Amino acid sequence: MHGSRFAEAAFGSGFGSGRGGRGRGGRGRGPEAAPPVDRTEVAGWFAGRLPDGWFTGPVELTIDRDEITVVGTLAEPDAGAGDAGAASVGRVERFREETRGERMAIADAAQERYGRSVAWGAACGTTRRLFTHSSVPVMTRLRQPERLVLDTLVDAGVARSRSEALAWAVRLVGRNADDWLSELRAAMAAVEEVRGRGPGSDS
Repeated sequence: MHGSRFAEAAFGSGFGSGRGGRGRGGRGRGPEAAPPVDRTEVAGWFAGRLPDGWFTGPVELTIDRDEITVVGTLAEPDAGAGDAGAASVGRVERFREETRGERMAIADAAQERYGRSVAWGAACGTTRRLFTHSSVPVMTRLRQPERLVLDTLVDAGVARSRSEALAWAVRLVGRNADDWLSELRAAMAAVEEVRGRGPGSDS
């Protein structure tokens, strides 16, 4: 049986129960946003749905409003006299090719159930590869001082456009504020758990 470890994307852990949490159009969600999901329910579903022989241990699940990313660890091959790194790359590529049909079926079922696309990846030794990953546009309004920050990054050659500069800034915040973001996600998850036990919930 596979367990799960969650590595939530920024602002992605505010998901309550799929039946007892906030519905579509909740605060901070557009009218077409996928409904909230119960993280433990998602973990349990994938634990039961994934074939037992695929991975050596718990899968890593990253969940946001648009996508579920599933990354599992593969057994390291015995490279013998060969290069261990190249052997790991080969093992990941083999897994990708041999499991494509099953992964597509699981992804279709998960998208029907949770309203999110599924991206796949695998790790083996020092190799980590994402096979599929969505690039989702995010619309925002920025005031002039904020636009000037992006333009400075563009003018300095750090980014080629404002959108690329914004993505760079988000990645930078994610790397340097990881502890704070982790605390924020934990607090949000606790709030969702309490809300799910309140009046009107199915529990």
